[in-house]
Amino acid sequence: MKKLLAALICFIAAVLIVFFFPGFGGVSSSRQLNETGEIGLFDQQPLRIVQSPVTIHPIYRQGELIGIVHDENKLTWHLKQVYKERYEKDYPDSAVSLAQDMYMTSEQSYITYTDCDQAIMDYLDRNSLYTLEATAVSFSDETGVYSRIYVASEELYQQAFNEYVMNFTDAASLSAIRNGDTIPPLTTYGSQDTGIAVTQRVATAKDYASPDEIFVTKEAILEYLKYGSNTEREYYTVQKYDSVAGVGAKNHGLSATQIMNLNRDKISSVDQALEEGDQLCVTYFESPIDVVVTKESLRLVPVYYDTTYVEDETLLIGESEVRQEGVNGSRNVLYNEKWINGVLVVGTEQSSVEVTAPTTEVIAVGTMQQPNVGTGNMRYPVDNPAITCRIGCYWGHNGTDFINQYDRWGDVYAADTGVVQTNSYTFINGYYIIINHNNGLMTYYGHLREPSELKTGDTVRKGDVIGHIGMTGLATGPHVHFMVLNDGDEDFLNPMDACSGYLSCEAVPAG
Repeated sequence: MKKLLAALICFIAAVLIVFFFPGFGGVSSSRQLNETGEIGLFDQQPLRIVQSPVTIHPIYRQGELIGIVHDENKLTWHLKQVYKERYEKDYPDSAVSLAQDMYMTSEQSYITYTDCDQAIMDYLDRNSLYTLEATAVSFSDETGVYSRIYVASEELYQQAFNEYVMNFTDAASLSAIRNGDTIPPLTTYGSQDTGIAVTQRVATAKDYASPDEIFVTKEAILEYLKYGSNTEREYYTVQKYDSVAGVGAKNHGLSATQIMNLNRDKISSVDQALEEGDQLCVTYFESPIDVVVTKESLRLVPVYYDTTYVEDETLLIGESEVRQEGVNGSRNVLYNEKWINGVLVVGTEQSSVEVTAPTTEVIAVGTMQQPNVGTGNMRYPVDNPAITCRIGCYWGHNGTDFINQYDRWGDVYAADTGVVQTNSYTFINGYYIIINHNNGLMTYYGHLREPSELKTGDTVRKGDVIGHIGMTGLATGPHVHFMVLNDGDEDFLNPMDACSGYLSCEAVPAG
């Protein structure tokens, strides 16, 4: 009888302790016992006091006690069943755990509670409070992690990454660089990749995430590598006579290579003919990573000849006579280039070798006054020229757009000797100059950065600086809109016609 009375007194004392001091029983939570001594969402009640502490498993959501799991193995089995029935098909080789805002602890307690395991598991089901094991891919720079995504597997991410990199290199170059193979020097004109790197740090680790956060296809990961979280895309409908370069010139000044990179499912070459009515993406990559490709480029660069004038008393004033034809020379130049996500950002000359020396042009003149008549043999209006848009690359484009590949805002040169006929501005072509070469030809230079310092009537010699590359007027990027015209009727001539006599016949790359 005394033993029974002692046990009864201990039980009453324990209940009072749990009621007034809930942490003593092993359940520490911001959720207190209610008036009847019940806890959690399911009103679990204390069952009995035990002489030796037992392990209990409180489960929390957002710091609030949900309930106490009676059988941990039953919950583990439930999570496995949920994975098998709901997620295994779409998320193979994974596992289910509790939601990110939930956790379960193990604590020692002298009190046991009613079994609400099924109610707790039903609560998890109703609210889909589950996460899946996945691979977390973190992107970081010197300031720390700036982006993180979850993918079904590291292998799937690597496949998407390799496909993204292939926008900017080729399989042979990528394999050689990754294997550390020795890259032989260039022996023919063209370029080759010498290095590929990502400037940011990319790390992978196992983690748990909500199912709707996990990328489960290569295509979805690839889209993220192209544009990050940006889902906005702009498209352009191909018009009659459009070229790849012309589409780029009309849409944010993109290069032909950029347009090709964006539409590789439709375009395999910058010279490919386009199908009228096709929809082309013109939103360039906004990737969370920078793929840096270093290249060597070997080019044949013209060395422009000089012109000298000798006085000849047998010629009338104003007359001239070519005594020696000028011939351009050439040199092989090896450039080092740096490309980021398919865009050339810098190029430097590494070495050069003279191939042929230029022949100086000698002109006899009948007066000491400097001649103002062009030779008809023109130079390019910029150094390191590349063409971003040829005549007719889009409807109404009557000139040739040149850029300086290594100096976006570099000098603009007179293509031939002549007299400044016009120095003005229009809404379309911005600041521009027209030079009359007094030989039946005129040249036009549009979108200059600022007004030229030359005045109407000034004489300029071939190769004189007449302004700087700009993008005034209606221009989507810095370039020179260059035209050759017939004096008088102002017919547009194509300066790039092979061996036309207007420009030298060296191949000029597309910008």
